[in-house]
Amino acid sequence: MATATVALVPPPRQAPASRLIEHEARALLTRLERVKPFALHETMVPAAALSPKAQLLIERFLVRGREALRRRIREFLAWLRGPGRTASPAEQQRHFTVIRLQFNDVLSQFDLFTEVVTQRSEAETGVWLSGLDVVAGDALTMTGSLDEVPPVICYLARGPGAAIRRARTRLPGGAENPVAIVRVPRERIVGHSIASSLVHEVGHQGAALLGLVESLRPAITRTAAPLPEAERAARQWFGRWISEIVADLWSVASLGVGSTLGLLGVVSLPRWFVFRPSGDDPHPIQWIRVLLSCAMGEELYPSPQWRGLGDTWQQLYPLDVVTDEHRRALETAAAALPRFVRFLLDHRPPSLQGRRLRDVLRQLDRRPDRLAAEFDRWQGHPRRMFGVRPSLAFAVLGQARADGRVSPELEGDLVSKLLTWWALRSTFDPLVPGAGPTPRS
Repeated sequence: MATATVALVPPPRQAPASRLIEHEARALLTRLERVKPFALHETMVPAAALSPKAQLLIERFLVRGREALRRRIREFLAWLRGPGRTASPAEQQRHFTVIRLQFNDVLSQFDLFTEVVTQRSEAETGVWLSGLDVVAGDALTMTGSLDEVPPVICYLARGPGAAIRRARTRLPGGAENPVAIVRVPRERIVGHSIASSLVHEVGHQGAALLGLVESLRPAITRTAAPLPEAERAARQWFGRWISEIVADLWSVASLGVGSTLGLLGVVSLPRWFVFRPSGDDPHPIQWIRVLLSCAMGEELYPSPQWRGLGDTWQQLYPLDVVTDEHRRALETAAAALPRFVRFLLDHRPPSLQGRRLRDVLRQLDRRPDRLAAEFDRWQGHPRRMFGVRPSLAFAVLGQARADGRVSPELEGDLVSKLLTWWALRSTFDPLVPGAGPTPRS
């Protein structure tokens, strides 16, 4: 939008301080006019682009922020030439600094989305990210319990950890985020653990929309009271970790053993990190976290594979390397996992209107035998893999990896092809993220 230069001619005989402040305000306005919509300055192939809904929500959000700031700057300039002319320089500066902070908030919001969108211009990576958007959207709609879900968009970052900036949380300046933004570690493009990390972060968004943490935390406290003292202490840990536990549960329900294998790969770190007490960290002690993932899988999709995977984890990280006191606490927590997981899955949050978590999270087609059978069908009809739901495709690959039926090299190649296909298909078919209903047990 062009600025009306006639309205910005400074009045005569303006005090030096007022003139300085006005020039600074007009400079803000000039810089603001140079912030253009992404559609005008981001280049990417169509398959790498954000979904139309996500792009529209982001552009509307940013336009509203710029319009509000532009209006406030003009109102300030009118005040400065009118009633504010007689105000002291200090008072004029106080008003201006508030506007300048708002300007920086608008730029911070723009930069946040710029980091996400700019990567879509990277060769191959941009298309993979678009494919991950499809996987995330599918995983978020998995339960069929959410009337309206926000778009999820992904980007890559350095470092080992994934993270999410949930939709409807506050951005710099207090504005509400219109979409969910998932940060995926670049090191996991494109390996088997990428789905585990991605769906875990999606689980945070799903849990927030269903109010699971707010419902579960007091329930854990209530049900811990009649338990033996040692198990009550373990429940205190679980209550502190519940936000991360629910996100892991969402991932296991969606991906089966592929979720646990991905988690194991991520947390295979030096022993001091795996066993260290978590303190106020909402993430579980990593040694417990893997066993908890196995316990969730065993309860959702019973199979000997979960005990075998848990035994393998304990062979990799034997407890004899920790102190006796910490070892007893870890053993107690590990023994309490099956009962806690049953409590977790039998919980009936208000948002589910009487249904249990297991009723909406457990997917019939994610059972190990069903996943193995689906992989068999892929052998005879390879194109079939491109027609199943994205989260199911990752679950099938994860099961095949656990069964030793797919090599890491082949898995990486298949994941790349699947992400590219989903990105391409979503360019023409906006209904791809749902891809039809998923049967439940």
